[in-house]
Amino acid sequence: MKPLVVIPARGGSKGIPRKNIKPFLGRPLIHYSIDVARRIASDDRIILSTDDGEIAEVGRQTGLPVPYMRPGYLATDTASSRDAILDVMDWADSKGIDYDCVLLLQPTSPLRTVDDVRRCLDRYTPNIDMVVSVAPASSNPYYNCYEADPETGFLHISKGEGLYTRRQECPSAWEINGAVYVINPESIRKMPLGAFPRRVPVEMPSERSIDLDTPRDWVVAEAIAGVSFDV
Repeated sequence: MKPLVVIPARGGSKGIPRKNIKPFLGRPLIHYSIDVARRIASDDRIILSTDDGEIAEVGRQTGLPVPYMRPGYLATDTASSRDAILDVMDWADSKGIDYDCVLLLQPTSPLRTVDDVRRCLDRYTPNIDMVVSVAPASSNPYYNCYEADPETGFLHISKGEGLYTRRQECPSAWEINGAVYVINPESIRKMPLGAFPRRVPVEMPSERSIDLDTPRDWVVAEAIAGVSFDV
């Protein structure tokens, strides 16, 4: 396979300011995703997508060239991930870079491993829209996830008849953990990721499925990584 690896790292993060270059166990956060990417693809097919000159320079510290810069209008809070990915694809096409899928590696998943990525790539075929990493859902819609009735306000089980008495008996439910996306280039040109009808899950353990969004997430992830961490 020839993945086009996209590492999205805009400058304007809000929950954790400058998180993409904030030291995680002593190294800038984006270095972990770059390390994984370079064990999957050649440098010419790894695109650090940033609008920020400092982030680009921190990326270059690993030896990775950063020839592409994301336009500012694709780095706002309202800009879509799809549009940012399409811009990278258009740039890669203009440079004659050959690829057969898009591998999205968000820097906010530093506990992702090379094996996680390879397992996702192994599941990809051109007749599906996306392979995505998942973790077991913390709440199961058949068991302990409820909705309020719009007329009465009373709670009812989100899915099914509410007859399950043991969580282990319920159908499995998954959460997309944000670590690995293997995307069909034709599919993303046609529709946003959320509209994909043909998505294949690859499970990752919950303890490595932390997506860094808050300072608390950061503390927990560093604690776990400090015990056992190997990209």
